[in-house]
Amino acid sequence: MDSKEQSLFDQFPTAFSNMPAKKEGIDNPRDRQILTILRDEREKNLSPYAFRTKDSRGRQLEEEPCPVRSPFERDIGRIIYSQAFRRLRHKTQVFFNAKNDHICSRIEHVIYVKYIATTIARALNLNLDLVEAIALGHDLGHAPFGHTGEKVLEACAKKYDPDMIFRHEFQSLRVVDLLEERSNGKPFGINLTFEVRDGIVSHCGETYSEYKISPMRNKPTDLILDPGKALKAVPATLEGCVVRISDKIAYIGRDIEDACLAGIMEFEDIAPAIKSQLGTTNSQIINTLVGDLIHNSIDKDEIRLSDEAGQAMKELLEENVARIYRSEKVRRYEETVKNSVEGLFEALMAAMQDPEKAANSGNSVFEGMAKYASLYPAKGASTTQMVVDYIAGMTDSFATSSYEKIYWI
Repeated sequence: MDSKEQSLFDQFPTAFSNMPAKKEGIDNPRDRQILTILRDEREKNLSPYAFRTKDSRGRQLEEEPCPVRSPFERDIGRIIYSQAFRRLRHKTQVFFNAKNDHICSRIEHVIYVKYIATTIARALNLNLDLVEAIALGHDLGHAPFGHTGEKVLEACAKKYDPDMIFRHEFQSLRVVDLLEERSNGKPFGINLTFEVRDGIVSHCGETYSEYKISPMRNKPTDLILDPGKALKAVPATLEGCVVRISDKIAYIGRDIEDACLAGIMEFEDIAPAIKSQLGTTNSQIINTLVGDLIHNSIDKDEIRLSDEAGQAMKELLEENVARIYRSEKVRRYEETVKNSVEGLFEALMAAMQDPEKAANSGNSVFEGMAKYASLYPAKGASTTQMVVDYIAGMTDSFATSSYEKIYWI
C-alpha cells in the first residue's frame, strides 16, 4: 500500500493519541491534532523563503487556537467582518465621493491588491493565507477623501500636537490593534498576529522608485509600534513584500482608467517608451508587471522587477502624478476636501472642550463625537488623537454630511 492509499493514522502513526473524537463536533484534541499536522505537511512544500504558520510570533493577547482555521485564516475573518473594512466601499481611491459607479472605491482597490498579491504568491509558492490577510487589511486606516484627506488631517493635528504623525499605514495598525470593536466586547482591537500587523504597517506603496524588496526578517517585534521607525521599515516576511509591491501594481493602471472616465487623460497619452515596455491598457500593464516580477523573483529571498520594468513603472507612476493627481480637476476637489476636513476638525476640537455640552447639543455630529470619546479604548489619550481617530474612520459621504450638519444654516 503506497502513501496515497494509507490513512492519516497509517502515514503518521506516532502523531496521534488514542483519544477518541467527540461525536458532537470538531473541537476535540484528536481533530485539532490532525488539522495541525495536515497544515504543517502542506507548508513543508512551500518555498524555503515562505513564512511557516507555526513560526508566527503570535498575538499581543494570547488566545486559544481555532480548531479549524490557521491563525492567518482567522485574521482574514476578523478583517473582513470588521466595521472598518465595510466602510472602505464608501472611501475614496482617487476621486472623491464619486457618483459614477465605475469609479474605483477603496474597497475595490483592496480586492485588486488581494488578487494580484495572491496570484504572485501562488506562483512563488508562498503562504497564501498570510498574503491574503495582509492585503485585505492594508488600508483599513485610510482617512476619507484618500491621500488628500490624509495630508489635511495630519496638518490639522500638527497645529495642536507638532509631533503627531498621521499615515494611513500606521492608522491601519491602530485600527486593528486598538480602535476596531469586537463582538465579544473584549478590548485591544481585533488582536491580529504579528506577521499580519507587520505587513499592514509596512505596506507603503507610494515609494515610486522601489521595485525590489528583501524582507527584514530580524525586525524587532516592538518596532512596528513606533510610527517614525515602522513607516520606514520594509516588511518582516516575503509575503509582506509581495503585498507592498502589489499595492503599486494594483493602482498604477486602474487610476488611469478612472482618469479616462473623468475626462482627465487617456491611455494613449502615456509616453510611447512606457507603452512599449508595459502595455496600453490596465490589463496589459498588470500582466506585464506580474509576469516580470514572478520571473525575476522565483527561488529568491527577494521580490523584484527587472530594471527595465521597474524603471518603466516608476516613470508611469510619475506621469500619473503629473497628469492625474495634480490635474486641475483633482486640485479643485482637493480645495473642497481641505475645507471640509479642516472645518470638521476645528469644530470637533472646540466641541470636545466641554464633552457634556457636546453630548447634549442637539447636533448629531457633536453627540457622536462625545459618545465616541466616552467609549474610547485608550484612556488618557489626547483630545487631538481622539478627533483624528474619529474623522479617520469616516466615509467620504459621512464626513461631507457631518460638515454640512455643522456649517449649513
